[in-house]
Amino acid sequence: MASSVSIISKLSNTPTTIFTVMSRLAGEHGAINLSQGFPDFEISAELISLVNKYMKKGCNQYAPMQGVPALRSAISEKVRKSYGVIFDPETEITITAGGTQGLFTAIAAFIREGDEVIVFDPAYDSYDPAVRLCGGTVKHYEMKYPDFQIDWREVQKLVTGSTRMIIINTPHNPSGSILRTKDMKSLEKLTSKTDILVLSDEVYEHLIFDGESHQSLCRYPDLQKRSLVVYSFGKTFHATGWKIGYVLAPEYLMHEFRKVHQFNVFTCNTPIQYALADFLTERNYEGLGIFYQQKRDLFLEGIKSSRFKIIPSFGTYFQVLEYNAITDEHDMDFARSLTIEKGVASIPLSAFYKGGMDHHMLRFCFAKKEETLKKAAKILCTI
Repeated sequence: MASSVSIISKLSNTPTTIFTVMSRLAGEHGAINLSQGFPDFEISAELISLVNKYMKKGCNQYAPMQGVPALRSAISEKVRKSYGVIFDPETEITITAGGTQGLFTAIAAFIREGDEVIVFDPAYDSYDPAVRLCGGTVKHYEMKYPDFQIDWREVQKLVTGSTRMIIINTPHNPSGSILRTKDMKSLEKLTSKTDILVLSDEVYEHLIFDGESHQSLCRYPDLQKRSLVVYSFGKTFHATGWKIGYVLAPEYLMHEFRKVHQFNVFTCNTPIQYALADFLTERNYEGLGIFYQQKRDLFLEGIKSSRFKIIPSFGTYFQVLEYNAITDEHDMDFARSLTIEKGVASIPLSAFYKGGMDHHMLRFCFAKKEETLKKAAKILCTI
């Protein structure tokens, strides 16, 4: 039916997210879906049992706006053990409906018309639209190809009197790269004596490989005092559909964050929060790096005879492969044909660049069963 109401889009020229596009294409053609980042194996039976326990116990009504106290206390203890810093459960921790909601709320709370936000491409595709929805301007810095490093001297040139926020992501989606101590020190120096806020997307914090350590922004006091840090239980406990995460921030920033949060989602799933509070005390997040590194290595072993070039992945559950030796097709075209004709779905990296930069790279998710990875790898070796 034609509409008689005239509207002006707040996100003109913004297409449907690439994750929806490629997962839908995979479904239509029966392809192995290594595109969207979700596991195809079961989550902990104990965690499911805990959720059921609290549902039966009657914990099915609204939780407090900032989150169930027991979960916030468990998070505070987890962060203390992981990074040696204490966040006050009452004033500095808020439970969110997943990492993306945490990111959006943080941006909405602080970005106003005329503010500038620095984003590192290739970037998770929610950052830019959220900033623009709030009237801000995004300045994109392109990380160095092919290892996705940052030249902080170049970033410094993007900073102006209107710079309000810098968004970082480590471990990095889509590249699998990580920020190291030298990067955090450079960011610390860049933001020193400014009013610039840092929004740190650390949803893959426990998925670190090859003996590397996660350089959480929480480890750096001078950065911590100006930052909001976003995490995801969905990524950590293989339950992406539950959409539960949390945000850490000093009290003066969290006060503003909660003003927006209360009118965005107000609160999050109550029985799941209680279940996670119990589950966290067992430190079930330890060992995830080894678990996923084994899956990464299995996938890489399976494709070693292929014509794809491996770009090192130090974290997340994504592996980037370059295909210059195979074809000069645009990555979106190659990803489509790979899905439709060969039966393996991936994500083209150009979707993560502001200008659609095409380095002939595809991102594959290895958070899958062994048989899924072996089957996909066998197909990739025929291309």
